[in-house]
Amino acid sequence: MFQMAHIGPMLGQAHHFRLQAKEKLPYAIERYEKEAARLFAVLEKQLQKRPFLAGEYSIADIATYPWIMRYFNFGVSLDHYPAVKAWADRIGERPAVQRGMEVLKPL
Repeated sequence: MFQMAHIGPMLGQAHHFRLQAKEKLPYAIERYEKEAARLFAVLEKQLQKRPFLAGEYSIADIATYPWIMRYFNFGVSLDHYPAVKAWADRIGERPAVQRGMEVLKPL
């Protein structure tokens, strides 16, 4: 639920206002960059306690990972979130994930 209610919608807004909006709206950009940072902090706290979002690798990780790997579109640096970075590295080593992420290469 966290991915569907927060990660997707809020990071999608951050991406839109930072990179795609015809008119740059400083208020919207700042708002969604702050929300992105807050969401990454929530993930960081969760991942400090366990290797995957729900404890074991699950659909929660599968659905969240592609969003997190576009962190640079949201004004976020993984340097500030070491547990998120370690989680992303673990997931990124999976062959099926590597094949799936090929779809995003042109972005």
